[in-house]
This record gives sequence, structure tokens and C-alpha cells, in this order.
Amino acid sequence: MKILNNKISCFFLLGLVFHLSFGCSKKEKEEIQMEESNVDFVDQSFQAAKPLYSNLLKTTSGNFTDYPHAINPDGTIKYLQIDEWTGGFWPGILWYMYEYTEDDQWKQAALEWTHSLEPNQFNTSHHDIGFMMFCSYGNALRFEKKYEYDQILIESAKSLVKRYSPVVGSIQSWNKRKSKGDINTWEYPVIMDNMMNLELLFYATEITGDSSFYEVAIQHATQTMKNHIRDDFSTYHVVNYDPKNGDVLHQQTLQGFSDNSTWARGQAWGIYGFTTMYRATQDNQFLETAVGLADFFLEHPKLPEDMIPIWDFNVGEDGYHPDWDFDPTKFEEQPRDASAAAITASALLELSTYVDDEQKKKYFDAAEKMLKSLSSEAYLNSGDANPYFLLKHSTGNLPSGNEVDVPLIYADYYFLEALLRYKKMKDNLD
Repeated sequence: MKILNNKISCFFLLGLVFHLSFGCSKKEKEEIQMEESNVDFVDQSFQAAKPLYSNLLKTTSGNFTDYPHAINPDGTIKYLQIDEWTGGFWPGILWYMYEYTEDDQWKQAALEWTHSLEPNQFNTSHHDIGFMMFCSYGNALRFEKKYEYDQILIESAKSLVKRYSPVVGSIQSWNKRKSKGDINTWEYPVIMDNMMNLELLFYATEITGDSSFYEVAIQHATQTMKNHIRDDFSTYHVVNYDPKNGDVLHQQTLQGFSDNSTWARGQAWGIYGFTTMYRATQDNQFLETAVGLADFFLEHPKLPEDMIPIWDFNVGEDGYHPDWDFDPTKFEEQPRDASAAAITASALLELSTYVDDEQKKKYFDAAEKMLKSLSSEAYLNSGDANPYFLLKHSTGNLPSGNEVDVPLIYADYYFLEALLRYKKMKDNLD
């Protein structure tokens, strides 16, 4: 996704610097010096990333068909292919490494891996083309202004809107399938994650002037607001629609604890997605939704002190289906999801630039605390746990027993994005 542009506002931080410079005590000055020294966690994290991603580049050298995704239980790399949803995160990570280091070796690798995804512009098999193509080519355009990159993203947007139904008012996430445990048939499933693909559509309108992409994004987000978000701003993961008339058939989950629970990463996708919607439209209903989702996350009584959530906010409560693949109650301590924290931290930094001063500080401080936690030994991989990925302790799909307490490529991607956003905001104080 795009790093924040000139919309970044650090008004509350600038005011704080003014106060500390001209009216603070010796103790306050010492505290702010300690605070400023904490910015080093950004550099420390990028320094830790260098040998890991160098190893990953060597391991994947010349293989532009298998995209690194996670670590298998035996310590080997788990790969997904070009048509799977996480392919764009690896080139996106390489672009972030180049942005921070300005080292051409990362740029060259980013170009090669980005170009490998070119055939994906015609992928209409699922909704994740925004993840795949905007995290790669979208980042590439920030450094390489090429006409062909724009054309690839336009074609990608065309592929995405082929999955849109004006009857339903949403982009179909997955094809017709059985729900988890074969409880229902999902005729037209739409998942919260789909909010992350809408930025691609806004970019297509920006480049082409064709407002139809924009209108699809608006309709999809509006339906998501209506049917995925509960009154308390918790969220459903999956909404299943009747494709014939657009009626809601089921509100369920695939990766969360239960149909009535709030899956942590789903909540994170919502915070990020509706923040992006406000940036693109300046429509206050999207800002209010992003704020509500963020407040639910940050104020939840089950959010741990270090602000790295467990994989679902309602785990252990009623509603778990016994015929699902995996029993979460077997854990003495429920797994965390560092990816949900990384996504949320990145979103909160941007959200902090759109709200009043009190909220601004709340969201910035929360993001900072999340990033400091992720940069600590508890979550940052020094190379001992695995030689390839930066963050530990993410959870992909616990109810299926898949990717539980492992490194995940998208956790690294949003962590680096958040670190860069944070650094830019802090640098604006100088």
C-alpha cells in the first residue's frame, strides 16, 4: 500500500515539541530525550531485517513462481503460487527495504519480483488482486514512474470489478463454497479482508478518469459497513449473500473463533480499509466507521498489555463449532497474532492524521506502543527462530490448524510499512 503522502499531519506532535522546547522541566526534558531515543527501534528492526531477507533472496533466487508465505512446522519455507493472495507482499517488502536503505540491491530484487507478477493482472479467480498487484506495482510506482505499471494496475482493477455484482452491491471474495464445517453453502461470500483491495480501484479512477471503479469501491464499502459491522463496531468475518436478490443469508466466520466472535485480523483489515476509504473520499461515514473499529480494538478488555492481540477477541466464549478442524481450547495460553497488530499499527498512524487532537494522540501513541512491542525480543526474530522472516507469533487460520504461531509474510509487510510511516511522522518534527 502507499506510504502516507502530504496528507500526514503532525499538529499534536509539533505542539508537544513547542511545549517541551520552551516550557518543560528538567525531568520532562529527560523524558522526552528518552522518548526520542526510542525512535531507534525503527532502525533496529530494519537492521534485523537485512540478513533475514538476504537469506530469503538467496533461497528464492531465480524462482519467480513460488512466493514466500510462512514457515512450515519443520522449519522450511512455505510457498504459495502466483495466483494466491500473498504474492505481492514479498516484492512490497523489498520496496520498503529499498526505501529505508536506499541500497540498489533491494531495488533490483524488488523490480524482479514485481515484474514476475505481471500475468496476475488477468486473475479473476478471487478478490485478492488488490493485495497482489497494489502491494507490488503500487509500491514500484513510487520509485519507477512507468506507463506500463499504470496499465498493469488498470487491467488488475478491471479484473477485480468483474467479481462485482450490482445486485449484491459487493465484490465477491471467494467462489461458491461450503462454509467451515459444511454448516452452510456460501453462495456469494464477501469477507472483511476485501476492504483492502479497494485502494486499487481508486487508483484506477485516478489514472483513467473512469468513475466506475470509484463507484464500485463506494458501493462495496457501504455494504460492508451495513452487514459486516455490529452495533458495538465488532465485525463479522464472512457475509454470505443471495446472488439473485442481494439478501444476507449468513453472517459467519472462517478464520475466527465463532460466527459471533471478532477475529483480530478481520478487525484490523476493517480499521485499515475504512481509513483508506476516508482518505480516498473524505466521506465522514467512513471515518466514523474507522474510528469505531479502532476504538473497539484498543479498548477491548482482552487486549493484552503489550497491545499484540490474541487471534480472536472472543476465544473461549460460547459459539465454537465442535465439528471444525481444530480445538482452540487445547492451548494453555492462546496464540497471539502479530500480523493483526502490524496491520492495525499502520492503519492507526494514518487514522491519527484525520481526527481531532485528543484522538490523534490516542491513535499515534497506540501505534507506537504496538511497534515497540513488535520490535522487542518477544516478537522480533534475531535469526535464531528462523533465518528468513522478521516477525514471530502470527496466526493465520487457527480453526483449521493452519499457520498457528508462525512467521507470516504479510505480518512483515505491514510491520515495515508501519515503521516507515512512523519514521516519516517523527521526522516531520525536525
